[in-house]
Amino acid sequence: MVSLSISDKLYLISNLATLLSSGIPILEAIDSLIPETSGNSRKILKTLRQDMNQGQTISQSFSRYPKAFDPITVNLIKAAEEAGTLETILKDLVKTIKKDIDFINKVKSALTYPILVLIILFLVLVINLFFVIPRIAQVFSRLHVPTPLPTKILIATSKLVVDNTLLSIAALIAFLLLILIIVKTQKAIFLGILGIIPPVNKLLTEIDLTRFTRSLALLLKSGIPITDSLKLTQNVVNKRKIEKIIAHASQEVAAGRKLSDGLKDNKIIPNFMIRVTQAGEISGTLEQSMQELSEQFDDRVTQRVKNLTVLLEPLLLLIVGILVGAIMLAIIAPIYNLISNIKSR
Repeated sequence: MVSLSISDKLYLISNLATLLSSGIPILEAIDSLIPETSGNSRKILKTLRQDMNQGQTISQSFSRYPKAFDPITVNLIKAAEEAGTLETILKDLVKTIKKDIDFINKVKSALTYPILVLIILFLVLVINLFFVIPRIAQVFSRLHVPTPLPTKILIATSKLVVDNTLLSIAALIAFLLLILIIVKTQKAIFLGILGIIPPVNKLLTEIDLTRFTRSLALLLKSGIPITDSLKLTQNVVNKRKIEKIIAHASQEVAAGRKLSDGLKDNKIIPNFMIRVTQAGEISGTLEQSMQELSEQFDDRVTQRVKNLTVLLEPLLLLIVGILVGAIMLAIIAPIYNLISNIKSR
């Protein structure tokens, strides 16, 4: 399946929007972009040129690549083509993609320090298990030093890892691959595990609400009916509970009731979101209300990521300190006992 990274998607759509805004016909715009791209981007553009020469639309061509262009993007472009607002929608898509990239960069920046600490912790464990503990174990053995249970466990673990180095490396790689596979293919399970932690659960909820309100605002702005818009936004959230809430809201709206009514009666959607939605419905500015909500949730997510980072840093340092301290204590305790026995003699 042909896919695009988020940066490649931004490059393609932003350049297409710029060229069209300059008054360049779509086929000429595509021809000028093809030499500037490579890989999947070039393949998609070549297919787009071929499809358009055969009378197809951009949305029809993009729909052939579901891994590169999600249903919301395809439907937005389709609505824009019908309304004659393609340039405007492409620019709106560029803004949305930039916000997604900005959020990803914020998360990466916030995780840099914790990941660095975990790498250092891993290196400390490797050095101790492969080099420090085996030598100390030899010294204890030669001097017939009695070792307490924690020290015996530590020495036994070190011996097991050293004697089965290749197996240990293979097990570590298999474990990392398993995590990667779960993250990639079983996202719901992975997020469910993360959601056990209350602050992380709140963060994941607000990320989904940001995506939902932002996507809904964009879809409504493009003229797509609210029932169709709600069905499309079900695909942008990760949490099953929120997906079910949106599905319920879609059914309520299809039955002639209001969106705010469909969002009620659950513990996930905050009251202020329902009130803002109600105000938008009364004033006929639901699209604007969704946009304002998305910006507010986006600010909340940014602040929550910062708060989690602040909490995570001392927690990781504490874990490192406890682990290193436990190893040192297991090593020092027998030595201290030996010295005490010698002095008592």
